[in-house]
Amino acid sequence: MAGRHFLIWLISIGFYCSMVEGLGVNWGTLATHPLPPNIVVQLLKDNGINKVKLFDADAKMMSALAGSGIEVMVAIPNNQLAAMNDYTTAKEWVRKNVTRYHFDGGVNITYVAVGNEPFLKSYNDSFSNVTFPALQNIQNALNEAGVGDSVKATVPLNADVYESPAGNAVPSAGRFRSDINDVMTQIVQFFNQNGAPFTVNIYPFLSLYGNDNFPLDFAFFDGASPPVVDNGIEYTNVFDANFDTLVSALNAVGLGNLPIIVGEVGWPTDGDKSAEASYAQRFYNGLLKRLAAGQGTPLRPNQYLEVYLFGLLDEDAKSVAPGNFERHWGIFRYDGQPKFPVDLSGQGQNKMLAAAKNVEYLPQKWCVFNPDAKDLSKLADNVNFACTFSDCTSLGSGSTCSNLDANGGASYAFNMYYQVQNQDDTSCFFQGLAMETAQDPSTADCKFTVQIKTSASASSFPPLLMAFVSLPLAFFLL
Repeated sequence: MAGRHFLIWLISIGFYCSMVEGLGVNWGTLATHPLPPNIVVQLLKDNGINKVKLFDADAKMMSALAGSGIEVMVAIPNNQLAAMNDYTTAKEWVRKNVTRYHFDGGVNITYVAVGNEPFLKSYNDSFSNVTFPALQNIQNALNEAGVGDSVKATVPLNADVYESPAGNAVPSAGRFRSDINDVMTQIVQFFNQNGAPFTVNIYPFLSLYGNDNFPLDFAFFDGASPPVVDNGIEYTNVFDANFDTLVSALNAVGLGNLPIIVGEVGWPTDGDKSAEASYAQRFYNGLLKRLAAGQGTPLRPNQYLEVYLFGLLDEDAKSVAPGNFERHWGIFRYDGQPKFPVDLSGQGQNKMLAAAKNVEYLPQKWCVFNPDAKDLSKLADNVNFACTFSDCTSLGSGSTCSNLDANGGASYAFNMYYQVQNQDDTSCFFQGLAMETAQDPSTADCKFTVQIKTSASASSFPPLLMAFVSLPLAFFLL
């Protein structure tokens, strides 16, 4: 028996060592029925993922991560940045969310993310004046607490903080945006002084999204698009070009060697014609092979990269203001089931990742359109209601459920609402247009959800932000 246990240990060690060095994932929790943190941490461990980036410092998540050895980036949400401009408040945040867990067997915190993409143009300068003071106070508080050597404060930034001029759109012309150049220069100088990295979120998918003229292959690492030539350097994919635009922007302020972390990179699997599992698999295959080979970008050719995939799980309560794909970034579905084969070692030996264990589901029943319904005049209104309070993004054009007929589309909407409401009997009526069934209405392409059990009450969730997917009225007319 002891020999068998030793063999299992060896196999486990071999699996863990096969991971791409520096690979982590983003763990978001904007879901109506989030997986329990202990199940998520076990999911990470079962797949050898030893780095995770959070979007807050939730006590239950931190408790589940304690003793796991997983490296953790905790975060301060944007709406708390102004408060962190007070040093006493910043010190208290560090005490409560960092040093509290800093003990043997505690949480292995390596970074504090001060905000999340606070300089997005769409924020209209809401955080432009509070981000840098918050960063200073948090790093100084970490230093004062005696953990500043091992825990660094950084700011995850969208790639829109730098750009090349329209008339010379090449990486070597990269500069920080003119409206934030001064504060960005202060921030990167502060990073350099404190040994902290620049954290950037790069999304090749977004280059393709909504731009039918963007060359498809240029979004991937194995593409055959004509390269972009910049001073004799050939760029064959948008990730390299984007990353090196940042390197050039750093060069322009005298810090071209500042360490860079890729805080978010990934590919969604639904919600748009370009958001599909086959593309996601292709993208990750290319990215992971690149990381495994230690191949950097043309301006940093052999640099080790720390990269956090976005994301771990689908989140059905995210705002879809950027697009319906926002709820489908996970390499796992909402319930911790893998979506497509992938090899996290970057060796191209694709297989399904280990699924979440001990997930408890609601009963196997669904809410569907009632074929005996007589008055269909209120069908569109009821579908609209269901989609306002649940997630209908898979019904959108080019998505996995867009080929359903009118009955199927209504059924999908009704069921999503029914599941959000924990299958409450009264949530499957819709003025007589719906009924419960024990027969799974899923199709080959379109999965009808049965939600997981959760301690959170569905009634505690506000209406999902911009949840409704605009569909022509004719879609719901029989």
